[in-house]
Amino acid sequence: MRPSVRLAKWIGPALLLALPAFPQNFSGVERGRALDMWSAISRDVQKHYYDPKFHGVDWEATVAETKQKIKQADSMNLAMAYIASALMKLNDSHLFFEPPSRPYRHDYGLRYQVVGDQCLVTQVRPGSDAAAKGIKPGDAILAIGPFAPARDNLWKIQYRFDTLRPQAALPLSLRDPAGNQRELEAVAKMREMKRVTDLTASGDSDINNYLREEEKEERRRRARTVEIPDGPFILNLPSFVFPREEVDAMIGKARKHDSMILDLRGNPGGSVDTLKRMVGSFFDKEVRIAGRMSREGSDKPLVAKPLSAAFTGRLVVLIDSRSASAAELFARVIQLEKRGTVLGDRSSGSVMEARGYSYHIGTDTMVFYGASITDADLVMSDGKSLESSGVTPDETTVPTAADLAADRDPVLARAVELLGKKVSPEQAGKMFPYQWPDE
Repeated sequence: MRPSVRLAKWIGPALLLALPAFPQNFSGVERGRALDMWSAISRDVQKHYYDPKFHGVDWEATVAETKQKIKQADSMNLAMAYIASALMKLNDSHLFFEPPSRPYRHDYGLRYQVVGDQCLVTQVRPGSDAAAKGIKPGDAILAIGPFAPARDNLWKIQYRFDTLRPQAALPLSLRDPAGNQRELEAVAKMREMKRVTDLTASGDSDINNYLREEEKEERRRRARTVEIPDGPFILNLPSFVFPREEVDAMIGKARKHDSMILDLRGNPGGSVDTLKRMVGSFFDKEVRIAGRMSREGSDKPLVAKPLSAAFTGRLVVLIDSRSASAAELFARVIQLEKRGTVLGDRSSGSVMEARGYSYHIGTDTMVFYGASITDADLVMSDGKSLESSGVTPDETTVPTAADLAADRDPVLARAVELLGKKVSPEQAGKMFPYQWPDE
């Protein structure tokens, strides 16, 4: 969360970034690189992980065992899988391996998440293989490869297939809203990228391309608003990574209304500074967000200072199973302080404080990789941690499979109703349409 490891970019100050395609022939040089990766990461986990007892896991034995597995691996992909698996032994949402970038952009053409007690397809990219094969929003996913998705393992499944070991096709077992089951593979669209990107002064075109890609992603991740005449101000906040000036500008718009809906659905969290600024924007007093439990014991808690120009009207906060980290902390503070109503689905339960560590291999030509390492558990004012449990809404409201298929948003419609106005689920579904990243 400092900054949000879910949003961290593992690009350091180096001048040349290599995007490797790992060879099937696992040479001694490649094996040495994998061992160097594990050595750097395991050393920092040993030094910085918040629990010096590692939840009862014998960390020294894990380090040695993983080193031996890498020595016996027959590919770089398998070696990286061993590194990821070792970190997952601690079952910590904010402790994970970020492997080196690959020389292609990869998209299965669908998005999915847990909704209530099911894993449902939420979006399908037009023109994708998934769309051509008839996958539709509202389809239930019964299995992804050999795995049955559920709340406690979906993030691990997505990490495996999206980040660690992307596949040419995503094997799915589906059930449509009518109850018909089928099995198919959603073939990924692969866009080949440059294997080596020159970020030196002489590589101006590569620098410009990189900056353009960053700008596109920033535009896609911008905050969006809807103002209902004589009704609530609706703010769709995609993350907690905004400078204080932007936070203040958003709250300034909200103060023109007597009620507000803060939509944190799908928000993966962000920086502590943004979280503090957001919490302080809704209170006229100092608010304790959470206590920090680090390896040294109880540390200085996270506290939000009140702002002189805070929003004082009625507040409804929306969350879902993808609301994580800072988004969950914000929603729980609103509940504990009885400042507003939390509506939607139970949140992710991914609430720790972590720091992103960036590493590289090589000198003139560098391969970057990274790790997120948890440095504190966060305990709310009621004495409880949100890790693995999440935030339970004051009122549970989730879309049905039929709602997803028809692009309806009954959750947002219900929030507007709680604040004394009326919009249909169809109208609410058009307020914040899903924005696909560039292929």
